Amino acid sequence: MAKIYSNKSNLSTISSSSSISSNSYMSPRREIFTLWMKSLVYHGNGCTVYDSKGQIVYRIDNYNIKRSKEVHLMDSNGRVLFSIRNRKVPVFGHWDGYKWNYEGATSKEIPWFQVKKIHNVLRGDNMNYYNVILGCNQAEANCYNIILGTTSIKIVTQAGRLVAEVKQKQATSGVLFGSDVLTLVVEPHVDHSLVMALVTVCGLIHHKI
Repeated sequence: MAKIYSNKSNLSTISSSSSISSNSYMSPRREIFTLWMKSLVYHGNGCTVYDSKGQIVYRIDNYNIKRSKEVHLMDSNGRVLFSIRNRKVPVFGHWDGYKWNYEGATSKEIPWFQVKKIHNVLRGDNMNYYNVILGCNQAEANCYNIILGTTSIKIVTQAGRLVAEVKQKQATSGVLFGSDVLTLVVEPHVDHSLVMALVTVCGLIHHKI
């Protein structure tokens, strides 16, 4: 099987003193990941995420189920980081994300984030827009927006600052990989696991997970 992970030449060398913390899942530098929209379990439905060194860092194993109402984002050791549920309600549905802390899962009654489609957005760009409410269990919640295209995802702040972007992976020769191989670029000081949870929601919206 060919290696499909990120090109190291696109990244600055990261010393061991500034390596990503396994607790925070953040980096002081822009990070590039490769997403393969397949599970390693019998090549079933799901997603496998590689870092720039070709190491698996996140995964979703959905086995032979597609359009599942609940999926679990795990790290490379199989620890659940986020559980994501599709809440179908009359007229408008939404997606709830529950963060695990390994002193036990966070409350299953109050999600850690929520994603809702923004309706009546009059733009001629064939994009879909979603609002992300972070910290639903806090008095003051932060918000992101997701701009979702057919083969692209942008996560931005309400002020329009780019947080992360997903697009079809391209080789250094300019040749595009298959539609199930994507590049994820995450800006500095952003929680990679949260970004992956939001990308997972996008995969559910497109019925790719």
